[in-house]
Amino acid sequence: MEAVKKVILANRFETLSLGKIKPAGWLKEQLIIQAEGMSGQLEENWEDVGSNSAWIGGTGEGWERGPYYLDGLLPLAYLLENEKLIKKAQKWIEWILSSQREDGWFGPTSDSDWWSRMIVGKVLIQYFEATSDDRVLPFLLNYARYQLQNLPNRPLYEWGRYRGGENVLVLIWLYEKSNESFILELIDIINEQTMDWGKLYKNYPFKRYVTEFDHGSHVVNVAMSLKYFGLKYQLTGINSYHEDLIEALNILTTYHGQLHGMTSGDEWLAGTHPSQGTELCSIVEYMFSMETLMKIFGENEFADRLERAAFNSLPAAISRDWLSHQYDQQVNQICCSDDKRNWTENGNDANMFGLEPHFGCCTANMHQGWPKFVEHLWMKEGDKLVCQSLVPCIVEDGGVSIEVQSEYPFRHKMLLKVNSIQSIDIKIRIPSWVTDVKLKKNGVIKRNHIENDFLYIQNSMGTEEYELYFKAEVVKEFRSQNAIGITFGPLIFALPIDEKWNKKSGEAPFFNWEIFPKSNWRYALSTKENYRIIFNEISQKQVFDSRHSPIVLCTSGWQVKNWQVVKNSAGTPPYRVEKGSIEKIILVPYGGAKLRIAEFPTIDERP
Repeated sequence: MEAVKKVILANRFETLSLGKIKPAGWLKEQLIIQAEGMSGQLEENWEDVGSNSAWIGGTGEGWERGPYYLDGLLPLAYLLENEKLIKKAQKWIEWILSSQREDGWFGPTSDSDWWSRMIVGKVLIQYFEATSDDRVLPFLLNYARYQLQNLPNRPLYEWGRYRGGENVLVLIWLYEKSNESFILELIDIINEQTMDWGKLYKNYPFKRYVTEFDHGSHVVNVAMSLKYFGLKYQLTGINSYHEDLIEALNILTTYHGQLHGMTSGDEWLAGTHPSQGTELCSIVEYMFSMETLMKIFGENEFADRLERAAFNSLPAAISRDWLSHQYDQQVNQICCSDDKRNWTENGNDANMFGLEPHFGCCTANMHQGWPKFVEHLWMKEGDKLVCQSLVPCIVEDGGVSIEVQSEYPFRHKMLLKVNSIQSIDIKIRIPSWVTDVKLKKNGVIKRNHIENDFLYIQNSMGTEEYELYFKAEVVKEFRSQNAIGITFGPLIFALPIDEKWNKKSGEAPFFNWEIFPKSNWRYALSTKENYRIIFNEISQKQVFDSRHSPIVLCTSGWQVKNWQVVKNSAGTPPYRVEKGSIEKIILVPYGGAKLRIAEFPTIDERP
């Protein structure tokens, strides 16, 4: 392995401290729903993060669930400036900081795993950025010295060996804050003990549905590992790490890619079939990997991938009231029930909506998705402010305030109100699906200055307003068996299936639900059909709701006579369709439809 350089390469972009970006509009409503739902009520109703958690001094669960939960709770609390949630998070922080021994080790005495402490490191970074608490840096430095002393004799194992890059991420941040040279030596040790993901992809062994457990095919490990290529590049400056990352993404997309942008993984990688599952943990970890890579490389692909996951697969797996979630979601999901499916390993309840379907890791880990997305909406490049996603928010950095008024991604017209005590350059990312950009400054059309996928704006001192419009086309994405998916901008569109929610078990407020279909789902599309776009007023607090979608697509669908149900899921979309009658159908954003078809067979003649 290459030795670490004495000076770590700077990121292309730097993130703003937690709290400098505040959500607004529909995005703020998502965080409020989250806070009123599972994130805000979990401690009182789930013992694994309740008052007996070993991470707050009890005798209960003391491995990853407390840290996972805090990794989402803490940023959520500070982004909403919610004093009740801040107080909840602070209780965990105080116990963790007070648990450190003289030699640097910390945490529950019942657990000695390196892995769970890696999550705590990520939490403490966010906490420090929000509060500047002067206990954090000494705490992390003491723990780093403990690791340097003990890792040679007690190396990373199991989950920690495959996720050592999470530790490296924390140490890079710590080195930049402290400039302590021993951290570089420690990073070398951790990299030597961590799974070589680049080597795995050189002769990739997981090209089909995986039938036996291997950490290298575990979908959450895979999602986390993608950021490690960027960290290796940052540590060495070797361009081949970027090339290896792109190759890894291509391999995963080819063999396990799903329409919603994620890989399959109903525990282990499971191929491209649209009825294979994708674990919720992998979605939020994939999002964080894309956020990290976006910061390191500054490339459009990672931001595009982030938006597709955030606007589609994330909301799809969580109930509209944030009181239940799935372990596995399916692109073509015709029923959520306690029945046998073609999972690689997961239980029959894995695609039900509930408190803890199949396993509790997602119950603890799902909370980081929206908060960390907000944290990465805007970044800095030197003195420039850089917008990565034009969702509604308010950014305040130094003497600059920017308010983004938009309904993006449901609309592609955005208004930026900029107030600055001095002139400032702003960069706006142009997603790859955009076919044209229109810009007005204070009502006057301006000529675009676009370089490397970014629109450059030179803002004068004082107050200015910028109107932006991104033009997009409805796109037909071809899938296996000549099936197609439909996208418009970063949104995937699906046929919503009328839902019948049946309460199966559980106690208030977190019941376990089965969902059964109440309408036909067997429809095919034609690649030659056009789509009429209808924009609806956002009238509901929850925008990801198929019953009140801010945008819908109208087209024609043909009933399919030969589409089978296989193992309680939609079978393979038929290559040759036995057509029934034609109907007008409406497609809605994927994330709002809990039962849906998003990968359709086509009726077009085959050569």
